[in-house]
Amino acid sequence: MVIESARRSLINLFASQTRSVFWKVIGLTLLILAALWFVLRELFMTYAMPYLTQWLPDLAGWEGWVVFVAAILAGLGLALALALLIAPSTALVAGFFLDDIAEDIERRAYPDDPVGQPLPLGEAIAGTIKFFGIVVLGNLIALLLLLLPGVNLVAFFLVNGYLLGREYFEFAAMRYRQPHEARLFRARHSGTVFLAGMLVAAFLAVPILNLLTPLFAAGLMVHLHKALSARDAGRLGRPPAQPAFPTR
Repeated sequence: MVIESARRSLINLFASQTRSVFWKVIGLTLLILAALWFVLRELFMTYAMPYLTQWLPDLAGWEGWVVFVAAILAGLGLALALALLIAPSTALVAGFFLDDIAEDIERRAYPDDPVGQPLPLGEAIAGTIKFFGIVVLGNLIALLLLLLPGVNLVAFFLVNGYLLGREYFEFAAMRYRQPHEARLFRARHSGTVFLAGMLVAAFLAVPILNLLTPLFAAGLMVHLHKALSARDAGRLGRPPAQPAFPTR
């Protein structure tokens, strides 16, 4: 079930709608990071550089070159730092498009089923911030665990598998269920959701490919939620979950 959901999500990455969202996400992410780079560089040159030059000894006319070199190094350092934020920033921007991805998958892959309900704006923004925080946490954990040979990869996959699996599955479930029902449904299938989260963590661990993590994870969990709902409904002899249209 998990492998099939992952396979279908991978196929969905090549769909025209997904490609369109991906380029929007990448474009907005790069635009935001470029703007942030200019702002931080100007702040450094305006406020930090004067203090730096005060501490320089008498360089007999070389002050200008020192300032020039310092500005270049500062720009390169900021660029490197912001490059490490590309994956988390992509997750932040992509969070605003996850409902579009989920709806497109539901319409194409499950044409006979009702389409899920997008999350209310407040919940969508809160969820986007949570996704961003989780990806940042995952990257920080990955960096810290590099210092612990032998357990770094295992801990990275366990932590991110749980966090990413939980959040993305509950996102997919809340399109059809009340938030508390989505959490209970996820807890009932925690083992399966965790395995799916491990696949998302593996996706996150691959450079460049990790830019697609939010889109892959959203598609994977949409398919997985559908499969689990259908299986549970078959066991109980009742129809699968319908969109939870009442006020949340």
